[in-house]
Amino acid sequence: MKQLFSRLLAFVLVMAIGLVGCSGGSGMVTGDYSQDTINLVNSLRTAIELPEGSPEKMAAQAEARDVINEYASRYARNPKTEKLPSFTTMRTALNGLAGHYNYYPNRPLPEKLKKRLEQEFRQVEASLRRGA
Repeated sequence: MKQLFSRLLAFVLVMAIGLVGCSGGSGMVTGDYSQDTINLVNSLRTAIELPEGSPEKMAAQAEARDVINEYASRYARNPKTEKLPSFTTMRTALNGLAGHYNYYPNRPLPEKLKKRLEQEFRQVEASLRRGA
């Protein structure tokens, strides 16, 4: 009886860990490329536009990082999306933002980078409207 209970408990723990480990992150990436890209652009705009020092900024930046990672892992090696103009422009914007956050995590985004990101976001949205 004791051995049976031990095996049952081990099985339940393995299943729980497996289910939690395989869950899909924040759930913002749905598999619909256009909608996921729009969601990412909106999330990044929110994170960028919040005033420095506000408590919401840190949470928005953390959420943006999670969504960036989830988005990149889903679409970066997808042959259907990796050559789309909207994806290549989005990847350029993500690389610029990630580079700033990695090298200067405690500094605010420079205005020059904010303007460039906004321009790239508009290009991505225009490409998505055209179906690219």
